[in-house]
Amino acid sequence: MKSRPGDRAALWSGGPSLCQSPSPFQRLPRPYVLTRIRNWARPNYLQAMQITEDDIAKLVPAFYARVREDAVLGPIFNGAIEDWPHHLAKLQAFWSSVLLTSGRYKGQPMVAHVRHEPHMTPDNFARWLALWRQTSTEVLAPEAAAAFQEKADRIAESLQLGVQFYRDRNAA
Repeated sequence: MKSRPGDRAALWSGGPSLCQSPSPFQRLPRPYVLTRIRNWARPNYLQAMQITEDDIAKLVPAFYARVREDAVLGPIFNGAIEDWPHHLAKLQAFWSSVLLTSGRYKGQPMVAHVRHEPHMTPDNFARWLALWRQTSTEVLAPEAAAAFQEKADRIAESLQLGVQFYRDRNAA
């Protein structure tokens, strides 16, 4: 069977890679493309774990209760968010869309974070992730916690890159 450029089987059989086929990915650095290929080809382990809306409804409020009390993150979040119940509902919709592909979230997280660019520091991201890991580990089953943590790590990386891009573009 002859493989086509971009064919999943070709990626694992040594056939042509997406980097060699005409695609919008050609202009992207190879590590970025390979990361996207790995994520695309990964089996949907989330469905096998049965992550539910109830998991999200437990984790998000518990986590943000800690954020609000945190000495570093509390003043940042409390200063930025006026309506916590509304914001928590939006965050639950976000995580539902991310982990359950529900499509409930209709916002633009990059725009929301760039708006608070001065607070988007590596230390603050690390603190947020540490609290996320701690809370998810305490509230969820180990496999579900690991899935939430892995996704949060990727989202944090993406947000940091986006904020840095914004900073670089404004500095030029």
